[in-house]
Amino acid sequence: MARKLIVAEKPSVGRDIARVLGAKGRGEGCLFNEEYVVTWAVGHLVSLSEPGETNPQWVKWNMGQLPMLPDNIPLKVLPGTKDQFYIIKNWMLNPEIASLICATDAAREGELIFRYIYKMAGCRKPVERLWISSMTDAAIKQGFETLKPSYYYDALYESARCRSEADWLVGMNASRAFSLVYDAHLSIGRVQTPTLNLIVKRDREIESFVPQDYWEVKAGFGDYEGLWMDPATKQTRCMSAELAQDIKKAVTGKPAKVTESVRERKKVPPPQLYDLTSLQRDANKKLGLSADKTLKVAQALYETHKLLTYPRTDSRYLPDDMKPKIAATLKRLPEPYKGFVEAPEMNMGMQSKRFYDNGKISDHHAIVPTEKVADLDKLSPDERRVYDMVARRLIAAHYPLYEYESAKVVTVSEGHSFKSTGAMPVVEGWKALYRDDRAEKGEDKEPPLPVLNVGDERTVQKVSIKACKTKPPVPHTDASILNLMENAGRDIEDEVLREQMKSSGLGTPATRAAIIERLIQVGYARRKGKSIVSTEKGRQLIDVVPEQISSAVTTGKWEKFLSDMAGQKDEAERDRKSQRFMSGIRKFSIFLVDAAKNGRRDVVFEKEPAGAWKKKAPARGSRKKSVNENRPR
Repeated sequence: MARKLIVAEKPSVGRDIARVLGAKGRGEGCLFNEEYVVTWAVGHLVSLSEPGETNPQWVKWNMGQLPMLPDNIPLKVLPGTKDQFYIIKNWMLNPEIASLICATDAAREGELIFRYIYKMAGCRKPVERLWISSMTDAAIKQGFETLKPSYYYDALYESARCRSEADWLVGMNASRAFSLVYDAHLSIGRVQTPTLNLIVKRDREIESFVPQDYWEVKAGFGDYEGLWMDPATKQTRCMSAELAQDIKKAVTGKPAKVTESVRERKKVPPPQLYDLTSLQRDANKKLGLSADKTLKVAQALYETHKLLTYPRTDSRYLPDDMKPKIAATLKRLPEPYKGFVEAPEMNMGMQSKRFYDNGKISDHHAIVPTEKVADLDKLSPDERRVYDMVARRLIAAHYPLYEYESAKVVTVSEGHSFKSTGAMPVVEGWKALYRDDRAEKGEDKEPPLPVLNVGDERTVQKVSIKACKTKPPVPHTDASILNLMENAGRDIEDEVLREQMKSSGLGTPATRAAIIERLIQVGYARRKGKSIVSTEKGRQLIDVVPEQISSAVTTGKWEKFLSDMAGQKDEAERDRKSQRFMSGIRKFSIFLVDAAKNGRRDVVFEKEPAGAWKKKAPARGSRKKSVNENRPR
């Protein structure tokens, strides 16, 4: 009897799928029943070959061999996991197997993992795609009911292939060229180098910062206070100590009159749902977790505990057809969330486009809890805190707007203006979910301004002067780097280019944490408390590479092009885009090699032992005799 081979990305996912399908038989690296064989990768089993494995002349690092521009970069089986590859290959080619189901992660990288294995195995059998956003039993069953032929995802694969080969061409050529010229092992990449540049730029801004003295002059009017306001700049900074003293003398004990009083009712909608990058930012700010740690925790909540939907998403919206499922999920949330869900403020039928928008869904929707009832006692402290963030964010989306009364008052005494501001909560709304946060920050302790009308009179009862200094920019953290990576190019002046780059960024939500960790691993940056700062080696690298490789704009444009390619349905247009992209990457690789040859010579990197990095040879037995170049369909 013919069977279907299911290839998952990880053993844990494979076991979950096998359990749902009733595949209880055990074999080496697989589970099976009469209908299915379920096996799995261990992440990447196949990768692009190293230069020396592609061309024997490229084994040693030699400037005369650069640039390296192979027509095709062959694939290789990774030595560390080759046994599992051959298990999958043997099943793919087994006559018992009539067709395959790709069940790797439903994203660009997951698509690449399967296609590379399929290609390296020389398989030609038909393939269907399992595309799911949560690992609950119900989601897996539904996914198997809606399988699609793999060619629906050819554009995603083409985007992934181009990304992979572009990283090889740019990284291998630039790293070798600059390493050879500066006699140091310099790792250069189209995403990691502009990310490093963001850190170096901030560190240098801090170092070059010259603090300025200023003074705050505060007048007390009895039932409220106000800060002196510069008539020219409207700022509440007095740049002269003498002037501050003169103001104090001039107004102390003198009458004052309200010349401006504006009260305005303002409404604040609930925050958007989480995508991976926004979850990583908030977890870094609120919990002190690194981006990499947050991803691992979210992945465990998705994969192991089945409590969150797919975390590696760039969407903050839900599809319209998820409304019934979300309602069921909310009703099944455990304590301490039941009180919020059952409160009269809860709007279970919420339909706001801020949260439900089919047009804003890409490969996956926002991160939300699954229908599975959570046993919070079985979670680690970090897992519980990240789950809490996601659960509260979903509940808050169904709560009323937060409303407050904003007040701005200007009071004048002896020709000097004093500014007072205040905010009075009117409707707590969604902020009820975050009472503890507000109490911790002291947001509710500030006394509200009294009701004041233009013409009201007071006496300046006291005046205080506070000496202050302007502060330098703060060092980068995981949260601030992620924000800049996500919004690469948003601060550029060219309006047309800025508009084109709205959907671009440095890397993808799934890779940004790894990029930050990579910079630390190769010695370009280091952690300093909660901050991330550049090292001398990192700064020197930015000094010697051309702006084109350190610019977030360049990489942002590439990411946008790859994203557009992934959504291209027309095969001819997709192939045209692919050829155009790779042609540009090849030209860029040539440019980088030339830039290294003609670069600065006044920068000297610290010597590294033995120069072993120049002589890297391919791993034994990693090269296969042939590679099946036929694209899977």
